[in-house]
This record gives sequence, structure tokens and C-alpha cells, in this order.
Amino acid sequence: MDANLRFWRTEGQSFFQRFLLWVDALDPLLLLKSSDEIRSSRQLLEDSVKTPSEPLQNDQKGPHGKGGLICLSSPSLLSFKSSVHPDTNHITPVLCRPPGNCLFLLSSIYKSCTLHPKFLFVSDLSFLQFAFHSYTTVFTLLNGNHTVKGEEYSVQVKQVCLGMGVITYASSIGALPLFYMNRYMMTNPLAELVVRKLLYAPLLGLMSAFTVAVVRSPEFENGIEVMDRNGKVVGVSKAAGEKAVRETALSRAALFGTTFFLPSLLMYFVERTKLAKTPRVLASVRMLLITSVLTGMLPVSLSLYPQCGEIKRADLEAEILSSTEESELFYNRGI
Repeated sequence: MDANLRFWRTEGQSFFQRFLLWVDALDPLLLLKSSDEIRSSRQLLEDSVKTPSEPLQNDQKGPHGKGGLICLSSPSLLSFKSSVHPDTNHITPVLCRPPGNCLFLLSSIYKSCTLHPKFLFVSDLSFLQFAFHSYTTVFTLLNGNHTVKGEEYSVQVKQVCLGMGVITYASSIGALPLFYMNRYMMTNPLAELVVRKLLYAPLLGLMSAFTVAVVRSPEFENGIEVMDRNGKVVGVSKAAGEKAVRETALSRAALFGTTFFLPSLLMYFVERTKLAKTPRVLASVRMLLITSVLTGMLPVSLSLYPQCGEIKRADLEAEILSSTEESELFYNRGI
């Protein structure tokens, strides 16, 4: 089992533990770490992990530890946890690491907030949707489970083709309500509220979950590797792949659905009470609300399910049951 997964299994057993770890790992300053620093962090973590049940320790005192204990929140270890893929051990591109994801979302929020909903056209929304779904698709491709194998085709090629299709589909669906409203000249205030504000967030959450399910479909079609508590691969399970994709899709839907629905609902009351009277102030309030909700929801969504997923023995395929007596097996859920 990779040292990264061992760490998450040992230190991320509860939601609160995972939340605290992700709060630290989402620090944008970690994106400035060089490849050499990340590799040294990986080596430090591998040398420190003795067994899955023991805490991370270092036999020698150093800059990251005192009295033989490594500081789990040290910048070097955090940069490793958020920068290295546990299946391939490859360093993830900067913008596709979790802190980079946060920066991209904030920049998208800034762009969307500069466009007042009353002056948002189909072309503007289509471009924003295309950019958003393009990024989330690439992020999903690079941070999924990479142990899946295809006998007759390249899994990566299939995922890229599926990703291109889902980007086009999700972008079109996201812009469809506004196109429909403009096409039939629906100027009713209720239609404006539903189509321009309230419907946008559920559609975005649904399409985000749909993107994860489609792009990572080879994981539940072909199966992913499952390991025992000692890290030994005991087989390939489609049930584990389905569980990993489902949990990731739900966490993605919760992130984007909540991030855009709650501020839209709050902005409706802000406009009704006329607390902010000018378009510039309204845009600033909307940006502040979305940024605040996103800052809280990003670590929450990443912490909903364990990074080192667990699956019961009874839920596995018969061929795996015959090869192990473990009651629980583990896999990389992906992000």
C-alpha cells in the first residue's frame, strides 16, 4: 500500500480528522513547492510509516519532528499528500492539485460575479460552463483511481474521449435553461428567479456528478485493485470501483450544488431587502458569499468519505472472497 494511502487510513479515520488534514493540505502556498521537495517529502513519509496501525514516526530527530515524532501538518508532508498520486506515484500538475482546484474555482467565481445575472447571456454562460467542465474533467482524469486495466483498449484513451463528450454535453445542459427562457421571452419575475438563480446550482451539481460518473466509468466497468490491511493487492473489484465513483460523484455534487445554491438563495433576500443598492455592491456581496461557502465546503466535501476507501468482504466478488480471509479490504477512492 502506498505511503499516502497508509497515512490517510491511519490519520483520517473520522470526518473531523480528515477535515483538519484537508484544511491544511489546501493551503495555496503548497503549490510553490518544487518537485525535489515533494520527492523528499515522499521519501520521508515512506521511511516514517512502519505499519498501517502505528503512528507516523521518525527514528531520528529532525526539522519535521520532536522527540521522534514527525509533525503531520508540516508543509513538506502536506505538499506530498496533495501533490503525488498514490497509484502511480507521479507528481500531479500544479493546477490539478487540490489547492490549485481551489484557486481555479475562485477565479471562476470572480468571473461569474462580474457578470450580473440580469445581463448574463447564453454565450457568456456557455463559455463559463465550458471552461468549468473542461477543468473539472481534467481534474477528475488526473485524480481518479489509476489501477484500472483494459484488455482491448487503452483506459486513458477511452477516458479522454468520454471526457470530451461529457464537456460538450454538460456545457449545453448548463446553458439550456437560459436559452429556453430567452427563446420564449419569459420575463416573469418568478421565471427569472428560478432559471437565472435557483436552477443554475442544482444543474451544476448534477452535471458535476455526471462528469465524474462518465469519466471514471472504466473503474466500475473493469474494476479497481483492492488491498488487505498490509497493502497486498488481493484482486480487482468492480464493486469497489462502483463505490469509489459513487462516493466521489456525491461529494462533487455536494460541493458545487451547495456552493452556488446557498449564495443564490441568500442573494435573493439581500436584493429583496435592498441591503445592497448598486450593481457593484451586489456583485461584491455575491462574490463574498460564494467565496465564503466555497472555502468551507471544499474541505467538507473532500472529507465526506475516506481517501483510503473501505469495502466489506461480503460486498466483494466471489473470486476475491476465495483469495483472502480479511473482513475489510481497502482501495484508493480518488478525488
